[in-house]
This record gives sequence, C-alpha cells and structure tokens, in this order.
Amino acid sequence: MTDIHPLAALARRWSRHVELTPRDRDALLALPITRKPFAKDAYLVRQGQQATDCCLLLRGFAFRQKSLSDGRRQILSIQIATEFVDLQNGPLRVADHSVQSLDRCEVALIPIADILDLAARHPNLRTAMWIDTLIDASIVREWLVNVGRRDARARLAHLLCELALRLEHVGAVRDGLITLPITQEQLADCTGLTAVHTNRTLQSLRRDGLIHFTNGILRVLDWTGLREAGDFDERYLHQQA
Repeated sequence: MTDIHPLAALARRWSRHVELTPRDRDALLALPITRKPFAKDAYLVRQGQQATDCCLLLRGFAFRQKSLSDGRRQILSIQIATEFVDLQNGPLRVADHSVQSLDRCEVALIPIADILDLAARHPNLRTAMWIDTLIDASIVREWLVNVGRRDARARLAHLLCELALRLEHVGAVRDGLITLPITQEQLADCTGLTAVHTNRTLQSLRRDGLIHFTNGILRVLDWTGLREAGDFDERYLHQQA
C-alpha cells in the first residue's frame, strides 16, 4: 500500500524503532478505522470515560490535560499528527485524564479489541506500542522537570525546542516555518506560568533574536541560543533511531 493510507505514517514512525516485517505492516494497515473530524477545543477523550477505541491523530494538534475543581488546568503534553493520544487506554480501559483538540483536527478511531489482538499476534508491533508509551512517559518526566525546576525563560525555550524537533522529525516543518496553533494562555498552562508572564517571556526570546512567533507560526532564528536558553537535551525524545 502507498503512504496515502491513514496508518502509513504510523507504520513509518514505528519502523524507526522496531524492524517491522511486511506481514507486520500489512496487519497494521488492515486495522479497522473510523475517521472523525474534531473542531478546535473539542474533547477527543474525557477523564473517567470508558474507552472502546484508541485515538490516533491524523491531522492537527491535541493536548492532554487535567483540571482542578476550581477550573485551573495543567496541560500535560502536546500531541502531533501520527501519534496516539490515548494508547494506554487500551489495557487500562478508563481515561484518567482528558484530551482536547488544539485546532481543527482529524483522528482515526481504532477499536481497542483490534489493537490488543494485533499486539497479541505480532510481537514486533507489540514492542512498537510499548516503545510508544515509554517515549510518552519520558516526555512527561521532562515536562515535570521543566515545570518544577526551570525558570520561566528556560521553560518556554525548552518547550519550543521540543515541539520544533518533534515536528521536524515527522516532516511537518516547511522552509523553517513551524505551524503551532497554540495561544499564550495554553503555553502558560503547559509551563505553569501566568499568561502575563508567558507574554513577557516570549517577548524576551523575540528581543534576543532567538525566535519569531506570531499568528501560530514559529521560526527558530537561533537554534543554538534557544537550546542554551532552554537547557535542552533531546535524548529524552529517543529520536535517534
């Protein structure tokens, strides 16, 4: 099959970490899917929801988040196209956090029963799923350090470095331009800052010639400087494969 198949990009990404046989790839591409669009800020998954499908992001962005009783929230991660937003819900069955669309997006809903059957019948694909969740956990650990120990400038610089590299890795950077439809309020919820502090910090990164970020388009002007500002080491992304 050609790469126009909705799951082809996932197969390509998984094959960077695990050697997939033609039989593995055919079985993955044969999974039953339901394509579904979501509007901006829509819930893809709600906390406490009984899961029957796993949700693969085909187009757009989504974010994992948990909210407090007073309405405040913490964004836990940003998900990009080719990534599952809730693969862990396959064996766990109940969502322990919510997932919302960052912009208009499209997903592939895959029945959990079929994913578990695929994992049982294809050890290589089971390993790929395992690695996917391990990389998710690695990113969460880094976000915890980011919010808990870095200052505001480093938090934002680190987050922008991460997103730039992840998007580049899936071929989503065009002529140095990165589409990143995220608001300053959402950046604040990613980094544990106020919206005002986030705005000031972004202005500081701009003044220092590290980035240009406007209308949802990011250009990194000084990669070395942004890395240094964010104390960024990409090993936790495990993209070396």
